[in-house]
Amino acid sequence: MTNWQANYNSRITTADEAVKAVKSGDRLFLTGNASVPLQLLAALVARAPELENVEICHPLAICPSDYVAPEMAGHLRINSMFVSANVRQAVNEGRADFTPVMLSEFPLLFKNGHLPLDVAFIHVSPPDQHGFCSMGAESGLTISAAEVAKIVIAQINEQMPRTLGDTLMHVDRMHYIVPLNCPLTEMIMGDDVDKDVVERIAANIASLIPDGATMQLGIGAIPNAVLKYLLGKKDLGIHSELISDGVIDLVEAGVLTSARKSIHPGKIVAGFLLGTKRLYDWVDNNPLVELHRTEYVNDPFVVAQNDRMVAINSALEVDLTGQVCADSIGTKMYSAVGGQVDFIYGASRSKGGVPIIAMPSCSVLRDGTVISKIVPMLKPGAGVVTSRNHVHFVITEFGIADLYGKSVRQRTEALIAIADPRFRDEITRQARELHYL
Repeated sequence: MTNWQANYNSRITTADEAVKAVKSGDRLFLTGNASVPLQLLAALVARAPELENVEICHPLAICPSDYVAPEMAGHLRINSMFVSANVRQAVNEGRADFTPVMLSEFPLLFKNGHLPLDVAFIHVSPPDQHGFCSMGAESGLTISAAEVAKIVIAQINEQMPRTLGDTLMHVDRMHYIVPLNCPLTEMIMGDDVDKDVVERIAANIASLIPDGATMQLGIGAIPNAVLKYLLGKKDLGIHSELISDGVIDLVEAGVLTSARKSIHPGKIVAGFLLGTKRLYDWVDNNPLVELHRTEYVNDPFVVAQNDRMVAINSALEVDLTGQVCADSIGTKMYSAVGGQVDFIYGASRSKGGVPIIAMPSCSVLRDGTVISKIVPMLKPGAGVVTSRNHVHFVITEFGIADLYGKSVRQRTEALIAIADPRFRDEITRQARELHYL
């Protein structure tokens, strides 16, 4: 038995024992997305009454919300850098915190000491013959944080894929090891959307994507739906904060070759995975796919090095001057900036780049009321994620508005033309009152 194997065996413990390393007043990093270490988190919640003022920092987290329940007050407090569904109510009620930050800078908060970490909860693959574990489905946002935490508690899962790239951490760096064998969290994109609207938007987006393009795909139904409209394209590539199941079909169809990428040719480059077991199985030890640190993948000046860079992102509202709100509904936090600005700006600086904001023309409220997402003015308190100075293409199911280099009057006309016809007259009336027309 090699030394690393002896160290590995000596550090094996249970989740309940491992979380005893967390002390009152600690700041803890929690791996997010599909890699949330659910067993470690559950054990921490069970221990919470013994603790005071433990801060938990994490990105988007797909997991239950018991760690932000009201009874956690004074014990565990969340500081989320992405307001995911499970923490949204707590953030908007003031029971949890939200820290705005570009996704490209998220790991740097920890790496550069702005938020020093006492503990990191990570979720990794089993070690290889040299003692290295892969961060698996969530590497980009995790590896830098894990490297600087004083204590690393690792949930080592036999079902975590071994992803390649900049994903590895040696077991000697892990202080507590909790082995298990359980499925990863799965996410199917677009289960709850109007399929007809999404398909029409996707077709409009695909019309702007040239052969040889390198693509970034945001979270959601629209980016995923675009993929099937690309089967007639040639030599597409991926450089994206995340990938989902749809990329597999493009690879198998011979469309996604990455052959014409300017950097990392021949490779699909991403920060994390978000999809189903099909995706997790496909990426396992697959040299075609490389995961890298998000501070690299999302750096606009790295993104811009890809010629024909296509960035596809979404919005909650767009006003008639081109301001894009994607993180809040008025003053209520809904998500975060994510990688939108990183990629919109990076694509705009790319040779032949295509920065896209894509969204349905309308939203349906809980009471059934339909409202336009193209509006004369953003809601009071709404966050401007992509400024009107950065926006290029805005796409709905009704068409494409090219705003770059256009005056406010021209932008207003172009955006009204892609709004839902039911709202165009009223938007036009308000635009005239604002002297945009």
